[in-house]
Amino acid sequence: MRKTLAIALMLAASLGLAACDKKSEDKAQDATEHAEQAQEKMSEAQDKVNDAAKENAEAAKDQAESNEAATQEQAPATAPATAPATN
Repeated sequence: MRKTLAIALMLAASLGLAACDKKSEDKAQDATEHAEQAQEKMSEAQDKVNDAAKENAEAAKDQAESNEAATQEQAPATAPATAPATN
């Protein structure tokens, strides 16, 4: 009788735990949703990195143009003066 009672209690406890736990299908769906969200966030982050790279390239181009203009402005000022023409 004790053996039968023990087996019945163990069976009831295991069925109770199984009924309270989420199904593996639900867990798989949750994992899929989280993976999709992570992929979207990674795509957004990559887009931001690409935008930042474009801005850095434009800034470097603008800086190079500025440096070139500054060099051209300084070149005539440092050029030697021409001697006056004599007739």
